[in-house]
Amino acid sequence: MSDVKGFLKKKNIEISAKRYGIDALGAMAQGLFASLLMGTILSTLGNQLGIEILATIGSYASQATGPAMAISIGYALQCPPLVLFSLAAVGVAGNSLGGAGGPLAVLVVTIFAAEFGKLVSKETKIDILVTPLVTICVGVGLSLWWAPAIGAAASAVGGAIMWATELQPFLMGIIVSVIVGIALTLPISSAAICAALGLTGLAGGAAVAGCCAQMVGFAIMSFRENRWGGLVAQGIGTSMLQMGNIVRNPRIWIPPILASAVTGPIATCVFKMQMNGAAISSGMGTCGLVGQIGVYTGWLADIEAGTKAAVTAGDWIGLIMICFILPGLLTWLFGLFFRKIGWIRENDLKLDL
Repeated sequence: MSDVKGFLKKKNIEISAKRYGIDALGAMAQGLFASLLMGTILSTLGNQLGIEILATIGSYASQATGPAMAISIGYALQCPPLVLFSLAAVGVAGNSLGGAGGPLAVLVVTIFAAEFGKLVSKETKIDILVTPLVTICVGVGLSLWWAPAIGAAASAVGGAIMWATELQPFLMGIIVSVIVGIALTLPISSAAICAALGLTGLAGGAAVAGCCAQMVGFAIMSFRENRWGGLVAQGIGTSMLQMGNIVRNPRIWIPPILASAVTGPIATCVFKMQMNGAAISSGMGTCGLVGQIGVYTGWLADIEAGTKAAVTAGDWIGLIMICFILPGLLTWLFGLFFRKIGWIRENDLKLDL
């Protein structure tokens, strides 16, 4: 047994929840961002501004989604070069065969392909043939075997969440907003989770609300400690910066969570805000304004499909209220109360910027 552990260590194969559930998942989200999401944004800008070259670039970027995800995951798993480069083919197979649940299929099959590739890497004199052969055969073989089922399962779960949100918008608005918002601040990827489940529609709108409550909420609540640098870093960067402070005093997390529990059902029941753009945007919040761009591209897609007449003033008011005004105001008020009762102390929210 010790020999097996020694060999796995030598091959840098670490079977752990952190390696696969945090590192790989987070990297997959970056791959999605650098391909599908950027492609969607560029295509939208190109079509809206009449700049054909932007739309063309966006189209090519979106087509690279599968390989970008797989290579990103391989990078997080610290794959040797030959394994890493071979994962491009695995990403194409997993994403194509996984359908709407392609991101989850790519995550699962890429992990197996990467680890098998690492096992044989540099173990033979014909490494340049053996390593790509094993990596590609394992990855594509598992894609043919598993990807359709994984994709169907992910789509079913995402579909159930979206169906439940349509049926019970108030309750599910709270649940989805709070859970996805918490995931955004934790060192896991809310964007990858939303992408894997294909979370769009009203549920996607609730997810956007939850993420914005965390990012804008922490940015406003901690303004007295972190000033403008903290406002920008958290407001359009990530609320994950507060994770160290949350570990030291978990009660600082309560105000943005409460805010998300309020804005989620307002998004679903009052403004009926939907995310009909790329599902990954549902888990991005105000990071680079990706969540808001996703909602906007969804409006345009609905207009093109004939399910929406036009973008109205009410749409814009709802987007601004849910993503910016309410998260900041509610979290600030909740935070003020917690400061007065001593649950949040001076510099509990201080960041090292």
